[in-house]
Amino acid sequence: MNPEIHHADRRRIDPSRKRRMKPDNTPDDNDRVETGPTALAFQEWAAAGLECPDLQAMRAHRHARLTKAVADAGLGGLLMFDPLNIRYATDAPNMQLWNTHNPFRAVLLTADGHMVLWEYKGASFAFLSDFNPLVREVRGGASMFYFSTGDRGGDYAREFVAQVDEVMRARVGTNRRLAVDKIMLGGYHALLQAGFEVLEGEPVTERTRAVKGPDEIKAMRCAIHACEAAVAEMEAACRPGMSEDEVWSHLHAGNIRRGGEWIETRLLASGPRTNPWFQECGPRIIQPNEIVAFDTDLIGCYGMCTDISRTWFVGDGEPTAEMKRLYRVAHEHIMGNIELLKPGTSFRELVFGGHRLPDEFVPGRYGCRMHGVGLCDEWPIIAYPEDYREGAFEGVLEPGMMLCVEACVQTQGGEFAIKLEDQVLITETGHENLTRYPFDARLMG
Repeated sequence: MNPEIHHADRRRIDPSRKRRMKPDNTPDDNDRVETGPTALAFQEWAAAGLECPDLQAMRAHRHARLTKAVADAGLGGLLMFDPLNIRYATDAPNMQLWNTHNPFRAVLLTADGHMVLWEYKGASFAFLSDFNPLVREVRGGASMFYFSTGDRGGDYAREFVAQVDEVMRARVGTNRRLAVDKIMLGGYHALLQAGFEVLEGEPVTERTRAVKGPDEIKAMRCAIHACEAAVAEMEAACRPGMSEDEVWSHLHAGNIRRGGEWIETRLLASGPRTNPWFQECGPRIIQPNEIVAFDTDLIGCYGMCTDISRTWFVGDGEPTAEMKRLYRVAHEHIMGNIELLKPGTSFRELVFGGHRLPDEFVPGRYGCRMHGVGLCDEWPIIAYPEDYREGAFEGVLEPGMMLCVEACVQTQGGEFAIKLEDQVLITETGHENLTRYPFDARLMG
């Protein structure tokens, strides 16, 4: 069997039968394996005048961009285990959360663009990537974690590396330079024993993913719209007497109903549990006239991440003057820092320019001023001046980058915190705030 012929190409297809396609150029097949948005999402996007991505074009763009990065770095190949890097390369998800702590999948992209996917049960699971002809081979045997291999992990690692070696020799000859993003220790040692020069893969994948193509931008617009629709449902449900968990469940339900995928954290808190920030939602009952704050951290339609934060005043009363004061500081912080965003601005300028938090809020500052976003939180991180480390993040903004601009305003030992965050696209001439969800009018004063 010719390995150059993708298994999807071998299937017998009637050329006279035209396939109906969805707005994102995927088959309109009720029984398809490929995941995607629901009818509800498509209806809402059409009503909003949003243009869906062409997923075939998006996948080809990502493949070309990643292949160029491998070739430009003089690498023979890029070996990926991170589920988000695999998603970027193949657009084929498979048990994403389980895979994060049980690394059973891998992708090898060689410098000539040949892509091999190691799947859960090998070629028998090839149907999960059938829709993407850029995946040229599907194999098995990438599982090297203890639950899967027991005390024979070394044997499994050597067998997997032998396959990698076979593909590399066939595709790129004597080039033994292999970048790897995340790998079990046994696999790393097996690569060294096989004579590979093992290099860091994350700089390759993160910098490649940082600049989005036209269809990725369309996908993100759609994903943000779907997320904000789910946030609106959560806000409509949120009231005193509900538990934090019950409120949070509305965001999950809204995400899934539109074809979204998962939420990475549980960052919703109320009242005194908002300070210090990063307490995860639980059974606490929301009281009248309290603060409720959240961070979506939501992986939505097309696997795109919508990472926005809002803080609400919940109740029939009036926010306190202190609530309004902190809210205004948080709002000024993200709005002022968004104004810095334009092509050519250095990351260092983003660290030291823009709005400065008053001294009383510096100890409770967020973990960063801004960070990249795409399939998840991505490179780069823009630190606060107090956390800046020379040489850690060097670069300049480019069109197609997306950043989340953060604010967490809290005093040490205070009664509440204000959390706000917007998601912004770098354009050819400046920036576009992709976040449309309104701020709380009562807290804005």
